[in-house]
Amino acid sequence: MRVSVLASSSSGNATYIETPQHHVLMDAGLSGKKLNELLHSIGRDLKDVDSVFISHEHTDHCRGVGVLARRYPNLMVYANAPTIAALPKSVGKIPQEQLRVFDEGAQLDLGDLDVESFGVSHDAAQAQFYQFQHAGKRFAIVTDTGYVSDRVEGTIRDADAYVMETNHDLEMLREGPYPWPLKQRILGDFGHLSNEDGANAIMDVIGLKTKRVYLGHLSPHNNMKPLAHTTVVNLLKAQGLAVGHDFQVLDTDPAVADPLFTVGA
Repeated sequence: MRVSVLASSSSGNATYIETPQHHVLMDAGLSGKKLNELLHSIGRDLKDVDSVFISHEHTDHCRGVGVLARRYPNLMVYANAPTIAALPKSVGKIPQEQLRVFDEGAQLDLGDLDVESFGVSHDAAQAQFYQFQHAGKRFAIVTDTGYVSDRVEGTIRDADAYVMETNHDLEMLREGPYPWPLKQRILGDFGHLSNEDGANAIMDVIGLKTKRVYLGHLSPHNNMKPLAHTTVVNLLKAQGLAVGHDFQVLDTDPAVADPLFTVGA
């Protein structure tokens, strides 16, 4: 299984996962044109994508899914029923025959790719994220959640690779330009993980199999890549974790795709 985080931020999110039999996207929160540009940058093409898994209805996760479905009639769109019902009008029509209901907590067998959904705590209809498994290797994505529950930790513990949310620096958020109600929303149980929260979640789930942890969904107003990276690495090292030896902590970008990597390698 090979993976590229195509884009990750508060402005748009998409991750590409491939196996010998499947080419899928986790979220499609950018325009079809931008998604294709990002895929081309890693030597892939949208026409080969057979499935899109949507986490929730916020536009930074679903903006491009309608365009993709209408352009590629063989592409299947997976999401739970509340999310499908809540997709914004701006997404446009998704042909019914391309929609697949994927309930929270369910597992899907696609031949050489197994997908498991798990619910998170976010201010959406029913936000859920996904863990992908192929040939005994697992890759899990956890963003857009106010906290990581024990249930989620148990589901994703000791995966080979993660994308973990580090949305904001607490001080930057508190001192920044957002109105107080929005700050409260981000800081609350239905908001987003801070750099410290993300580090704590990583410490709770990381295992001997884990080789890569990507820091995801950074806010352009309330965080910076060097700050998120340094905060997480320092907290992990303070707990005796061998960052850079046993596993790597890696950054994501809102507009530049990370190189393809082989999960578990």
